[in-house]
Amino acid sequence: MSRGIIATIAIIVLVVLMGGCSYNGLVQQDENVNTAWGKVQSDYQRRADLIPNLVATVKGAANFEQKTLTDVVNARANATSIKFTADQLTPENIQRFQEAQSQLNGSLSRLLAVAENYPQLRASDSFRDLQAQIEGTENRIKVSRNDFNDAVKQYNQKVRSFPTNVLSGMFGFPAKAYFESDPGTEKAPKVQF
Repeated sequence: MSRGIIATIAIIVLVVLMGGCSYNGLVQQDENVNTAWGKVQSDYQRRADLIPNLVATVKGAANFEQKTLTDVVNARANATSIKFTADQLTPENIQRFQEAQSQLNGSLSRLLAVAENYPQLRASDSFRDLQAQIEGTENRIKVSRNDFNDAVKQYNQKVRSFPTNVLSGMFGFPAKAYFESDPGTEKAPKVQF
């Protein structure tokens, strides 16, 4: 065989090996994003699972605002109805998911704020335990969202870097969306006494 044919075969083999390594790297990064998304969903589900117990505990307080309870129940139903896989992580889907979770978070915050007006409720061990679990879950959600964004960053860097970007387009590895802060949170709240 001539040197030209051997060199051509060597280049083709090298390109195929590099392509295979790049493809496998994309698969690994995609799985990291899938895992991180699963953890985010798991933590949000944990919060949703705690809410019925909190609502049941609060219902025991006499004259508790029914509208507040109804708002929490409706927001929970809306938040848990929005489900999609890591393959569907478009900016629009992330925004829909975040809006539903923000609505639930707002309703839950109002419930806990209104509960401050009921000393017998605040004194209840069940209520205090649930409140502590929800606070802990909110911290877990924050960590999961940060871990998810880190996984998306690594994945997107790989998808957009040359020469992997050529393969990512051919094999259907689009860039994924990040979690972003809720609109308006970039402004510091005004505190007035």
